[in-house]
Amino acid sequence: MIDKAREIALKTLYKIDKEQAYSNIVLNDEIKQNRNKINDKDIGLISEIVYGVTTWKLTIDEIIKKYSKIRLKKISPWILNILRMGTYQIIFLDKIPKSAAVNESVNLAKRYGHASSSNFTNAILRKIEKEDYEEFFQIKDDVERISKTTSMPVWIIEELMKNNTIEEVEEICKNLNLRPEIIIRINKLKTTKEEIMRKLEDANIEYREIPDMEDFLVLNKIKNIENLSLFKEGLFTIQDASAGLTAIVLNPQEDENVLDACSAPGGKTTYVAELMHNKGKIEAWDIHEHRTKLVEKNAERLGIKIINTDVKNSSEYEEKYKEKFDRILLDVPCMGIGVIKRKPDIKWQRKKEDIEEISQLQSKILETCSKYLKRGGYLVYSTCSILKGENEDIVNDFIKNNSDFEIVKSGLFNIKPDKEKDGFFICKLHKK
Repeated sequence: MIDKAREIALKTLYKIDKEQAYSNIVLNDEIKQNRNKINDKDIGLISEIVYGVTTWKLTIDEIIKKYSKIRLKKISPWILNILRMGTYQIIFLDKIPKSAAVNESVNLAKRYGHASSSNFTNAILRKIEKEDYEEFFQIKDDVERISKTTSMPVWIIEELMKNNTIEEVEEICKNLNLRPEIIIRINKLKTTKEEIMRKLEDANIEYREIPDMEDFLVLNKIKNIENLSLFKEGLFTIQDASAGLTAIVLNPQEDENVLDACSAPGGKTTYVAELMHNKGKIEAWDIHEHRTKLVEKNAERLGIKIINTDVKNSSEYEEKYKEKFDRILLDVPCMGIGVIKRKPDIKWQRKKEDIEEISQLQSKILETCSKYLKRGGYLVYSTCSILKGENEDIVNDFIKNNSDFEIVKSGLFNIKPDKEKDGFFICKLHKK
């Protein structure tokens, strides 16, 4: 008999590969469609397998290659994903006995392959042991070792080496495989930190504070957070501390006119509004209307009244906005390398060639929107990437060509990913 949880995990992985879709979106859809057939324990296993296989795909494929006489490209996508699931369970999940991982994979192969598929699956998975992964740590070449032990594409490692030591690169790649924590930002327009902590304790929800991040808490062992009444009432929002830091660095003041030129889905925009105590005006732009709706929805839940959304391309100059804003936040589109632990698909969907195209867009947005800043105003440029070509290089080129701008002293942050924070780049500029 087929295990339902593993079958749903298989279908999810197949769709991610076939449609180049984001794992979290496909996973949520599959769970919704099958909610009446599975329990919370099943959902936990499905999520574990889907995120685990997506995160560790490169490493897993290297192990499968060791024992398969058939090239991976020639293996049916269904069977390849069954092999990946089995390998992930054997190598990384200590609580699942190897026999169970093999047998459940063979059962799936019987249904999703032809007669010989189950024998092929059985033969390969029976040979795989945890030592197959341990062997990668003995590789002498640094780049190859890091790639195979952290399941990171070589091109990302090489890009990170441009502004990090090899030890730092290895640490970054390890941290990008950590399970992301759930971090909330307290909405002080509606509540206080003390009140939220008391309510979390009443609901038996474990939490801890983050040093130097007054408005943020890490929640432990919580599921379906958006179903909590505290969330629905707008007492908090979900936001990583690094993302929140962009608004803190911007330091908006009451009654100012602020622009968030790449605002959706609105996490940073709403925090800017909260820091302004809901007094002043914020223009929130995005290139797609359905994304500006997300900003509006977030603002409404949090009780924010000062955000005006508009569908705009921030790279196209409009004279009417010239020197109109006191402060500008530019959290520009980027490669997203700093948030791989939240979106492991990024590793496989992004290519080295994408850097040039995206950095040109980043430069254009910065150049265009800088003209909208008043004299004496402040602009924060940020990305959730950690590649030099999207960060320091963009800012340095901009400063070189715009002598009326300067980097604010202590206003540049290169945040490396760790257990609590995503990787982020933040730079505060002052228009003289």
